[in-house]
Amino acid sequence: MFVVKILCCLLLTYHLIAGKKIKGNRAGAVEQSGVLTVKEPYVSSSVFRLFLEGEDTCKLDPLQLHTLTSCGFNSSNPLIIITHGWSVDGMMESWVLRLATALKTNLVDINVVITDWLSLAQQHYPTAAQSTRTVGKDIAHLLQSLQEEYQYPLRKAHLIGYSLGAHISGFAGSYLEGTEKIGRITGLDPAGPLFEGMSHTDRLSPDDAEFVDAIHTFTHERMGLSVGIKQAVAHYDFYPNGGDFQPGCDLQNIYEHISQYGLLGFEQTVKCAHERSVHLFIDSLMNKDKQSMAYRCSDNSAFDKGICLDCRRNRCNTLGYNIKKVRSGTSKRLYLKTRPRMPYKLYHYQFRIQFVNQMERIEPSLTISLTGTKEESGDLRILFTEKFSGNKTYTSLITLDRDLGALMLLKLHWEGPALWRNVWSRVQTIIPWGGQDYKPMLTVGKISVKAGETQERTSFCAMTDDGQHVELLQDKVFVRCKEDTQRQRRRKHNQ
Repeated sequence: MFVVKILCCLLLTYHLIAGKKIKGNRAGAVEQSGVLTVKEPYVSSSVFRLFLEGEDTCKLDPLQLHTLTSCGFNSSNPLIIITHGWSVDGMMESWVLRLATALKTNLVDINVVITDWLSLAQQHYPTAAQSTRTVGKDIAHLLQSLQEEYQYPLRKAHLIGYSLGAHISGFAGSYLEGTEKIGRITGLDPAGPLFEGMSHTDRLSPDDAEFVDAIHTFTHERMGLSVGIKQAVAHYDFYPNGGDFQPGCDLQNIYEHISQYGLLGFEQTVKCAHERSVHLFIDSLMNKDKQSMAYRCSDNSAFDKGICLDCRRNRCNTLGYNIKKVRSGTSKRLYLKTRPRMPYKLYHYQFRIQFVNQMERIEPSLTISLTGTKEESGDLRILFTEKFSGNKTYTSLITLDRDLGALMLLKLHWEGPALWRNVWSRVQTIIPWGGQDYKPMLTVGKISVKAGETQERTSFCAMTDDGQHVELLQDKVFVRCKEDTQRQRRRKHNQ
């Protein structure tokens, strides 16, 4: 019951504050030569802890810089600062230590600092949102202290903020604008309420660091609100599964969450999609051999059609820590599909098929299976949004949890409309010797499959001599075209 009340309060608070604006001036600090200057003594509202291992941390005090040395801060190593979001119960969420551990374990020579602003974060959401500027100023002051004491370069700092923490990280970066910026800011599902639609000076933006990336996982609107911000706020904005609900986070998964988390399972279901951004980032650290690739696209609808698997001119990038840092004048929106559990990586394939001399519009109900040098796909239902018509090419997105290798064979099965199948069954029953003359048939032209991760496109040709005709309920086999095989051999020879 307590958790249910929490949920109701959350939704009510979000609903009441939707559409309001944060007051105040972002440039609330005095700047000289682009560097924040603060009247001493500066009293921080946040607590900073250097992560050691396990659950061990060491409190840092920017006013007593010897605590940096005594805690083991190494000025030769890069610095990552993790900042949490709004808190309902005033407790540090478990993902914070999970992320800190993943960073420390996989990067080794690194300083990991946790920003604890729970005293402000556990206030009503509007108040907590208002405090993001204050906490951003605290982080800016810490970085300035490192600059002055250790000549620590800002470019070696990477701020990772979740929800409200993403905007905090942005504010920290804005207070330190000048000849040198923070190296990188990563926003993990930046908060939407009170920030959606705001000016770039009032939220996380590409101006806040040399490189900014963001992962959007819960932008679905309910009762007029979106927990995560929808708009692009970075150089690269990733929208896994369209950026709204995530696999494994639907209400039907509540029983699984209850069995795993006990009474907290209901709350886990509510925050599952929002927090997925964190776990996708952790996944990029822990599963280096399974990096999730995302592709630039106009929107999720176009991506689902399979038309966006292009990596030319930086149109694709790796989601998470190992992103390729390429700055651009405009934000790039990238899309991808993921699994419901870690490792989250899926392999993306574009299926393209051309129909020729098709006079009538036919229901698109195809099933294909792919065989590669490594794996077989099994049966894959191909969904098209429009009916087939003549002399037109159709595309569809296929995702698999395994790499098939070089594609060698494609099997296609056309079920056709249910009405056609029933009619055909009766024709065969009534005229078993002549039914073949009336069997519905598709005539296909070019068939190809492109692997997003390798950018390899494979063309398929009919295995038999009866051309590219596909009969109703027939399994038609296509093999890699000879010119494709010869091209692949030449490529291997030149490598």
